[in-house]
Amino acid sequence: MRSITLDAAGVPLSALLAEPAGPPRAVVVAIHGGGMSAGYFDSRATPGLSLLELGARLGYSVLAVDRPGYRASAPCLPEGQTVRRQAATLHAALADFASTHATGAGFFLVAHSNGGKLALAAAADSPRPLVGLDISGLGTTLAVDTHRLPGLDGHGDWRRHWGPLRFYPPDAFRLGRALVSPVPVLEAKEGPLWPRLYPDIAARVTVPVRFTFAEQEQWWRFDEEAVAALRAPLSAAKVTVELQPNAGHNISLGWAARTYHLRALGFLEECLLARDAACPADRSPAVCEATKG
Repeated sequence: MRSITLDAAGVPLSALLAEPAGPPRAVVVAIHGGGMSAGYFDSRATPGLSLLELGARLGYSVLAVDRPGYRASAPCLPEGQTVRRQAATLHAALADFASTHATGAGFFLVAHSNGGKLALAAAADSPRPLVGLDISGLGTTLAVDTHRLPGLDGHGDWRRHWGPLRFYPPDAFRLGRALVSPVPVLEAKEGPLWPRLYPDIAARVTVPVRFTFAEQEQWWRFDEEAVAALRAPLSAAKVTVELQPNAGHNISLGWAARTYHLRALGFLEECLLARDAACPADRSPAVCEATKG
C-alpha cells in the first residue's frame, strides 16, 4: 500500500493505493464519508480489517481516495464542493489514474455514508460505465432531525457514527483520530438536502447497487417503508439491500469490517459475472441462449 496523488483536472486528490501481484481484475475505488479520510478503508486496529489489503490479495487494485475538499485538495477547495461537482472531480481523477495504471474490467465504487452520495452522483453522470456500487451507511429517510446532523464546528451528535463500543477493536478509536478531517462548508450545508436531491440522482443510475445498513445504524431509517423509498427512484438499476449484524455506522473500522468487505467484493464478483454472461448488443437473446446451451 502506498500514497499517491491524482490530478483531477488541476485539483490534486490524495489517495492510498494497493495493487495485486499481477494485472488487476478491476479497480475498487473506496470513498470515505464525512469528516473522515481515505484511511477509513485501511484499518490497522487488528489484522484483517483493511479493504486495501483484502482487495489486493483477491486480485483487485484498491484505490482509496480523499474526497474533494479533504487532505491534499483542501487548499484548492477550501469550501469543498457540492456532490455533483465532487462527481466531476472524481471522474477527472479516475481518468488520470487510468492513463497510467491498468484497470481490468473497470471501476467499482465502495462508498461509506456521505461518500455514498458521491458514488451515486458519479454513477448518474459517468463518462464511462462503472461496474457497480456498494454503499454502506446511507439511506434517504433520516432517523434524526436535520439539526442533529454532523456539520461545521463539530456540532451534531457524532456519537451516532459509532454505536455500541463493543463493535470496535480497542485501538480503533486511538488510531481513528488520525483519520478525522474537517467537513468542508459546502458538504455540511448540502447534507440536510440529501432526501430532496436523491430521487433525481438515483433515477439516472443504471449500474447494480448494493446498500448495507449496520445493525446499529443511527442516522438513517432502514425499516420496510424507508427501504421502499430508497429503492423506488432506482428504477433503472438492480438494487440489493442488506443488514450487517454486529456493526455500527462506521462498519469498516469495526470488528465486522472483514465480513462487510468480503460481501462487498462478493457483490463485485456478481457484477462481473453478470457482465460476462450478458448477451452482446449485436446478438439476439435467442442466439445467446442457443450458444449457452
